[in-house]
Amino acid sequence: MSEITEQLWRPGLARLAELFKTDLSAGLSSAEAAARLERHGPNQLQEKGGEGPWRLFLAQFKSVMIWVLVAAAVVSGILREWVDTAAILAIVILNAVLGFVQEYRAEKSLAALRKLSSPNSKAIRDGLPCVVPSAGLAPGDLVELEAGDHVPADCRVVTHTSSFGAQEASLTGESQPVSKNAEPIDMDSVQLGDRANMLFMGTSIVSGRCRALVVKTGMSTVLGGIAGMIQDIKSEPTPLQKNIDRFGKVIVKLCFALVGLVFLIQLVHGSAALAEIFLSSVSLAVAAIPEGLPAVVTVALALGVQRMVRRNALIRKLPSVETLGCASVICSDKTGTLTRNEMTVRAVYAGGQMFDVGGIGYEPAGEFSLGGARVAPGSHPELMAALEAGALCNGARLVRTPDAPARMAGDPTEGALLVCAGKAGLWKETLEEERPFVEEIPFDSARKMMSVVRRGPGGRLVAYVKGAPDILLSRCAHISENGLRRPMLDEDRREANRQNTDLAGRAMRVLAVAWRELDGAPEKYLPETVEKDLTFGGLLAMIDPPREEVKVAMAKCRTAGIRTVMITGDHKSTAVAIARELGMAGGETLALSGEELDRMDGAALDGEVDRIGVYARVSPEHKLRIVRAWRKRGHVVAMTGDGVNDAPAVKEADIGVAMGITGTDVTKEVSDMVVTDDNFASIVSAVEEGRGIYGNIVKFIHYLLSCNAGEIFVMFIASLFNMPLPLLPIHILWVNLVTDGLPALALGVDPVDSRIMSKPPRKSSAPVVTVRRAAVIVGQGFFIALCSLLAFWYEYDGTPATLVRARTAAFMVLAVSQLFHAFNCRSSTMSLFKIGVFTNRPLLAAAFISLALQVMVEELPFLRTVFKVEALTWGEWGIVVLLSSMPFWIMELAKLIASRVPRFREAL
Repeated sequence: MSEITEQLWRPGLARLAELFKTDLSAGLSSAEAAARLERHGPNQLQEKGGEGPWRLFLAQFKSVMIWVLVAAAVVSGILREWVDTAAILAIVILNAVLGFVQEYRAEKSLAALRKLSSPNSKAIRDGLPCVVPSAGLAPGDLVELEAGDHVPADCRVVTHTSSFGAQEASLTGESQPVSKNAEPIDMDSVQLGDRANMLFMGTSIVSGRCRALVVKTGMSTVLGGIAGMIQDIKSEPTPLQKNIDRFGKVIVKLCFALVGLVFLIQLVHGSAALAEIFLSSVSLAVAAIPEGLPAVVTVALALGVQRMVRRNALIRKLPSVETLGCASVICSDKTGTLTRNEMTVRAVYAGGQMFDVGGIGYEPAGEFSLGGARVAPGSHPELMAALEAGALCNGARLVRTPDAPARMAGDPTEGALLVCAGKAGLWKETLEEERPFVEEIPFDSARKMMSVVRRGPGGRLVAYVKGAPDILLSRCAHISENGLRRPMLDEDRREANRQNTDLAGRAMRVLAVAWRELDGAPEKYLPETVEKDLTFGGLLAMIDPPREEVKVAMAKCRTAGIRTVMITGDHKSTAVAIARELGMAGGETLALSGEELDRMDGAALDGEVDRIGVYARVSPEHKLRIVRAWRKRGHVVAMTGDGVNDAPAVKEADIGVAMGITGTDVTKEVSDMVVTDDNFASIVSAVEEGRGIYGNIVKFIHYLLSCNAGEIFVMFIASLFNMPLPLLPIHILWVNLVTDGLPALALGVDPVDSRIMSKPPRKSSAPVVTVRRAAVIVGQGFFIALCSLLAFWYEYDGTPATLVRARTAAFMVLAVSQLFHAFNCRSSTMSLFKIGVFTNRPLLAAAFISLALQVMVEELPFLRTVFKVEALTWGEWGIVVLLSSMPFWIMELAKLIASRVPRFREAL
């Protein structure tokens, strides 16, 4: 059998048998099936060769910042500071392990895809039914499927029972089961969700039975194409990882420049022995490197993850926490994420009047209104009759318990009818007691209706019918009016059709209900004898309503400068209606269907993507194109998804967001974040948290760098003026790794600024430390150094006898001033007293512990010996506290001026 290029939904069954050289009754022979399996390969998803665990682990050491830390560990080893060496190496290994675990776990998406296939299939070979491994199916095989079966390959339906349907949500995103048939579709282009004669690998049969022809297997299937797309997408570093890498390179250059300069100055002055000069220069190199930075970043991200869990966001990849903060576009699915995924009746047309129905979701609470005025449903018999028919012609169940929200068992559309009837006090359980079930004529796609026959009061048989309005109206001969039945006039039919068109134009799903009293029990209940001469009861219009909290989240996105885009498998009219209600569409915003998107080339989409707010009836390839078009324009894209069809785009996006309730394992495996309540508002909350975390990362980077700058300036100024070294190597290492560490961690959990979502997202390429911030860091570092040197000069009289005491004073001022400075770093423009001194209790605790450790170094005799310091008097401690607090008070003064002078505020 040669490769078939014909569109598989198009040919008739005879032509299909000819193309695949098979018998649609007897199937393939065993020998032919084996030959085709050899030619086409096994019917399973193939995994491309990936990196092994060791290569993945070693790849974690590519970062420049990691090698800077390794160098710092070596230097500390040269200085025989073994504790510091061990601490730095522990940081390096911890980061490598975390990175490895995240990447290794991300490679498991194919295993999740394979779970969607069934291990065995019922096939017809040599004219006989048999069970074969699904991996052994070949194109041309004939398979039999029934409700509950997973579809083992892409197939074309050959024969089927009535009410035959499949659940394709994982591939199309549509939560409703799809009716299937064997009719050819004479069209050149048909979207995946509209191929009614096709079945796809990874989907499942929900009703009926069929015999189907296998047309595609393995990687040639739609599911195989998705698996290929997932494997072709390479993971990229997050904006923070790129920034930290760039930052590491800058630090290396600064280190070499500053250390070299200090070494040369001290060598020229000859103020110390060569060995001492070398050791102090090396210490300065360690001081210039913020060794604690990766650890503090990791801890801040991990703590952010814990906070996000409380806001229904589960982070799978740690760096993604920060990436969320610079998201500028959120591409979201509609069903269940923007909407409640609970069909709700919004309007009922009965007795020639249109009733509006209040309430949302499955809670049977809501009011009926007519022309804006509230009405009692019981006072309108036609309304009650229509609701009763909808409840009695129904296979769903509304499960109500006192301590839990109402939930639906069965079809969501039928559930909406039950809830609407419940709002009028009509409960299916009570109605069924009065009108017991007799027979059901199931829905099928040809008639587009279903009927349930019940025994009414007095033993009368009544058929309750619901279905597509245009078809059901053609079967109606009567209409209910004022509680009585009268002949249906052409004018009545035209008005009902007009109302149907109007409701459908508002993107509502409309069902018509009718009934008929039977003359007696027929020998067999057939559609042609039961579904005729009906009495028209009314129209019920429903929609999956948007979540109320999403409207608030959308407004927050607009304020925050984040663009929201709807990408759905639903019909365009429905998508646009929901988008308008949420404020996502309007003005010049465009809406495109998958077909329209197919007609646009890459350049056209790149040019228009900014204007398109809604995409409907889209395929996995479309979603991937949309995400790539946004990323090409420099945006940081968050993409939500739940089905297998979403997985490639979720993996391609900067932040892939999977749904925790409806999401498939495949989508969760490739995602960066899982939203545990499937709610768009939770994604926006996560973005807000991500912005706060990035803001805190900037705060502690600012803190660490300004403290390190202070240490460098102390040594540099001392060298420049040929002074004795104000600090010993052990002093610098202690301040860097111990005194600075706890306050930096505490800044990582600073409360999120309430104004953070009123600012536009930062550019992903923006450096962690801007030129303006670098200038502030240098200025603050210089002032900390100045205060430390003042303490040194205060104690030092030029004789060796006062040198140790002077160093002690400088060491104490350097450490304590940095603790005061930590409070400066909580905001660059707002006073600490306006933010609230006690709003970050961890920082207060960290400052207290660090201060206690510093005092212990000066007070405990054995530590004084180790650190080469002396005990200070109370008066000298007063000088230390005064000088140490000066950086804090100067910044408070600067912030006060900034609050009154806008240009000065911009400088900060």
